[in-house]
Amino acid sequence: MSKQSEQALESQLIIQLQKLGYKYVTIVDEAGLLSNLKAQIEIHNNIRFSDSEFKKVLNILNKGSVFEKAKTLREKKHHIIRDNGDNLYFEFLNVEHWCQNEYQVTNQVTIDGTYLNRYDVTLLINGLPLVQIELKRIGLDMKEAFNQINRYQKHSFGAGKGLFHFIQLFIISNGVNTKYFSNFGTHNQEYLQTFHWTDESNNQLNNILNGFTDTFLEPCHISKMICKYIVLNETDKRLMVLRPYQYYAVESIIKKVTENEILNGYNTERNGYIWHTTGSGKTLTSFKASQILSKIPAIKKVVFVVDRKDLDYQTNQEYDKFSKGSISSATNTDDLIQKFNDPNIRIIVTTIQKLNNAISGRSLFKMKSIQNERMVFIFDECHRSQFGDTHKNIVGYFTNIQLFGFTGTPILEKNSDGMKTTTSLFGKCLHKYVITDAIRDENVLKFSVEYIQTFKKKDHIIDLKIEEINESEVFEAPERKEAIVDYIIQYHNQKTQNKKFCAMMCVQDIDAVIQYYEIFKQKKLNGEHDLKITTIFSYAQNEDPIEEQAASRFDLVAESQQKYGNDYIPHRRELLEKYVQDFNEMFSEAQDIKDNEGFYKYYNAVANKSKHPNHEADILLVANMFLTGFDSKNLNTLYVDKNLQYHGLIQAFSRTNRTLDKNKTQGNIICFRNLKEKTDEAIALFSNKEAIDEIIVEPYEAYVEKFEKAVHKLSEIAPGVEDVDRLYTEEDQLQFILAFRELMRLHKKMSHYTEFTWDDLNLDKDSFMKYSSKYQDLKESINLKSSVQKTSILNDIDFELELIRRDTINVTYIIQLLINFKSKQNSKSKQSIEKDIINLLNTEVSLRSKRELIDKFIQESLPHIEDKDTIPNEFEKFWNIEQEKALDELIRAENLSKEETERIIENYVFSEREPLRKEILDLRVEGRPSILKSREIGDRILNRIVGFVDTFVNGMVGN
Repeated sequence: MSKQSEQALESQLIIQLQKLGYKYVTIVDEAGLLSNLKAQIEIHNNIRFSDSEFKKVLNILNKGSVFEKAKTLREKKHHIIRDNGDNLYFEFLNVEHWCQNEYQVTNQVTIDGTYLNRYDVTLLINGLPLVQIELKRIGLDMKEAFNQINRYQKHSFGAGKGLFHFIQLFIISNGVNTKYFSNFGTHNQEYLQTFHWTDESNNQLNNILNGFTDTFLEPCHISKMICKYIVLNETDKRLMVLRPYQYYAVESIIKKVTENEILNGYNTERNGYIWHTTGSGKTLTSFKASQILSKIPAIKKVVFVVDRKDLDYQTNQEYDKFSKGSISSATNTDDLIQKFNDPNIRIIVTTIQKLNNAISGRSLFKMKSIQNERMVFIFDECHRSQFGDTHKNIVGYFTNIQLFGFTGTPILEKNSDGMKTTTSLFGKCLHKYVITDAIRDENVLKFSVEYIQTFKKKDHIIDLKIEEINESEVFEAPERKEAIVDYIIQYHNQKTQNKKFCAMMCVQDIDAVIQYYEIFKQKKLNGEHDLKITTIFSYAQNEDPIEEQAASRFDLVAESQQKYGNDYIPHRRELLEKYVQDFNEMFSEAQDIKDNEGFYKYYNAVANKSKHPNHEADILLVANMFLTGFDSKNLNTLYVDKNLQYHGLIQAFSRTNRTLDKNKTQGNIICFRNLKEKTDEAIALFSNKEAIDEIIVEPYEAYVEKFEKAVHKLSEIAPGVEDVDRLYTEEDQLQFILAFRELMRLHKKMSHYTEFTWDDLNLDKDSFMKYSSKYQDLKESINLKSSVQKTSILNDIDFELELIRRDTINVTYIIQLLINFKSKQNSKSKQSIEKDIINLLNTEVSLRSKRELIDKFIQESLPHIEDKDTIPNEFEKFWNIEQEKALDELIRAENLSKEETERIIENYVFSEREPLRKEILDLRVEGRPSILKSREIGDRILNRIVGFVDTFVNGMVGN
């Protein structure tokens, strides 16, 4: 029966492919494959080969590995000498006009290699086997087809003339589930490197006969995937195919560029941004977009802009992997200007700082020749660096450009802090692939978040008002930090699978980095651990010394005091130089941070110790560096003693969730601060595709009016700059600080407007800067929060660490937190809450079957729940009742045995294999139907059982 079922699926697929335009051809073995290849290449090139000439063609095809053959396939012209001595040029594939090729389908081709293998369905383009489809009957695991292809790689694909080494894409399917992946050749490939195809809204097209074939295998589309969206990784010598969201993102950018063939001045409506969650592969997406855009004759330059020097280097390395020598990275501003003026350089990678330097100051005249040329700028991580003057300078200088941004955490209304959003700078979002999509598709890992309580109040403590407690003293207490380090030492091996993976630790500020480093170092000297700790932080030339508490608590100053006197407290640079020495001794290197270039080299050295498969560092200790843009598949744990929120939190957490292999199942987040609410807010915001991404920005004139009022209020407190010195009481000084702070806030908003000028304001720039100096001096000495003396509670607490909560952040968790989180928002109407939750359910395909029930819970049960803490329990009760009702209805409607139906469902859930039609029909109390009706009834009951499991079991929403 299984053989007939698989044959039936194969037959139906071939019929469907023929309807799409594939011609069926019977090919039994390699001889038939070669004969057909000769005929198809002749048709495609409108030529005829003699037998000896075709042997020369086969000599070209027979050379090299899978990777080298992929390059051969894409070469525009191949050359042989004809029998009469003439030159003959031909192609194997029309790459530029990908629809103009010859399409065939065949099945059951037999190749005799190490073993005799017979392949299911093969798609031929110009006679070459470029797509191989392996099928399994419904109910079998697709991994069997995947493993079968791996066996073919070893046993027969390379046999004979090795034509099956030209396969570019594999398709595996059991009918109801379908995935695709590129030909890795002899490279090790894991099942996680296979992908579902989706529509533009990320809805999976799983059924090979219903959706997948008509969309993905349509001749023009499959040719486009092969010709445009497979990348040849030059470093690893393997093929990489884009995932659907990457494909749609690139297509949306190309569409935006090509529909605006003629540009007249700068216009935000012609721009856009891509919202692809952190870790989902935006570098490959941006490369492919840059590569395709650079081949459009009207586009003179494609400029990929990063916001840090290390990302400049990193992007250059990544792009070089995909296509060696395809891009040009600028080493400095003069080099960048030279590359802008070189017509032969089509793609440039640069930092935003170099770009800003190139279009300002003395460099300005050197860019005149390119100022009006049509160019495309692609900004990496556009949530970080595009909200200042540089963005305004770029769009103000170049007259004929389009801007596109990539971000995993856009600036939306909620996390904008009242400033501009990503949409206000880059235009509309062109494609979204949010964290729920990526976790569902297993393109990033889920998070496991542990919240560790770091101190407890003693029994005798007297309750104090929260504003009276010196909270900073508690969190910065050396005893607390030592307790945290002890906890990390105890559990690090467990979290990193005996150091198979490495970790990062992010802390509140640089002084905290110094304190933690010294604790780790001292405990290592005491023999309490053998962890290799690395660190790096920035410093300024004229900065203040480190906090006195940090210096006095730990032995940081002995060498400096011997040198400069007992009262000397070292600067951060001195301490970092010591830590660089530790690094050199630990890893036998010779790093030196005496200048900027040395600092950058040390930065890369530190990154490499946590990045490569043979990572040598165990914990990378940082304050801000590496929390964004740092990709290490070998990092799986983040220790957090830092206040994080919104995009900063997601970016930091996402350092841990890059996929690697079957051993890395999740990103571990260990929080030593109570970030539960902030985590829930961030996950909710960045998993909701309907999140508001625009703010109604007031006109410039409105801010001028507000600024005038703020100046008037300031003048009532201190009419002139010198009057600030006459504010003797703390209350008067505080009033000045608050008044001038409002002026600074308004000035920051106004400075983003192109029409901004100081001439419009009733305060000149010089006075503003003088007031600013007074403000900076005063605010250091004023407690802005309260005039109440803060109370120390160090004697009333014990620094003990205890796990108080563990959350696994997957799709189930996200829906649960939205129900709980939204229910807290008393200011929102019931309709608004419902809309937010339903919008998120719409973005997650696997949860759509549950939408009706969750909606029912919100409508009927949620209004009657007074205690929000009981929501999970009440929801579980509701869910169980509805599940029982649904099962009873299924059994009643189909007249099934309840006991046998429950058994079948349990087996299905446990084995993850759908029951056979015979088993389904045996459930009927009234016996088997007629042969004519058995398929219809069996399929109907099976679909109802599958629907029941999808709704009530798979991805169950609950604790």
